[in-house]
Amino acid sequence: MSASSLSLPPQPHFGLSSEAAALIVLVFGAATIGFAPILVRLTETGPAAAGFWRLLFALPALAIMDVAVRRRDPQSANGLGIGIVAGLLFAGDLAFWHYGVAMTSVANATVLSNLSPIVVAVMAWILFRDRPRPAFAMGVVMGIAGACGMALFADSEPGQSNFAGDAFAAATALWYGLYLLAVNVGRRTLPASTIMLYSTAAGAPILLSIALALGERVIPLTPAGWAACIGLGVVHVLGQGAIAWALGRLSAPLASVCILVQPVVAAVAGAAIFSEMLNPAQIVSGVFALAGICVARIASAPRRNIVSETQPIPVTG
Repeated sequence: MSASSLSLPPQPHFGLSSEAAALIVLVFGAATIGFAPILVRLTETGPAAAGFWRLLFALPALAIMDVAVRRRDPQSANGLGIGIVAGLLFAGDLAFWHYGVAMTSVANATVLSNLSPIVVAVMAWILFRDRPRPAFAMGVVMGIAGACGMALFADSEPGQSNFAGDAFAAATALWYGLYLLAVNVGRRTLPASTIMLYSTAAGAPILLSIALALGERVIPLTPAGWAACIGLGVVHVLGQGAIAWALGRLSAPLASVCILVQPVVAAVAGAAIFSEMLNPAQIVSGVFALAGICVARIASAPRRNIVSETQPIPVTG
């Protein structure tokens, strides 16, 4: 969660303009991340254990990516400490979000966790006096009101939604905000690929420890469960890699809108696979929340780049 430092090999554009190609790649990456909560449900493990497998299976690809990036753009390797701090926050982010996915609807968990741009901008304002534009306040109000509406208007049927799950998903935004600030510090000396590798390597054992401490099932029961765990690792690398490549080539307003494909895909997939249908009030609330998140992201992006520059590394989805 810079984009230029964590980039995929140049891709053929097949006659498309550079912006059009980047737009397609961004939508593909966001849609790919949208399937992460579905795979979490299918791992046959506990929520934190699913996060462990997600990071473990992502590590080889991240290591290869980091080697390739550092060969093209050598930078200082001093940064293990901030990588460990980022890994701790990373683990908290995934643990809270995965528990949110397990305890509430996929749509609620995904939309609520996407409040993180608001948290990051507020932290930047407090810590760095990086005041966002006036429109940011409107985006905050819209995002929070819409998120609250999704939780309050949820059907009372078992498995559809509950307050604890919504609270876990919303708390993810705080963990993610702290994680992005740690990444922002690390980016002063390290390429984004190295920070992502360090934080993933540090986060995996923390998530395993959480899973064992809470008595979660760690080993999947069937080949389908293992396939879901591997799929999480693939989504983690492929989705974020595509987003990283694309975000550095698109304007902030356009990217901010398109990246919200992720919660839409998650909501549709949750309805199709788990029959987690949203009622009309929730749909309206969700659209209102996503619009607010988009407004807040755009209003805060042009400043210190704490949101826009580190956004290619997000893993809440």
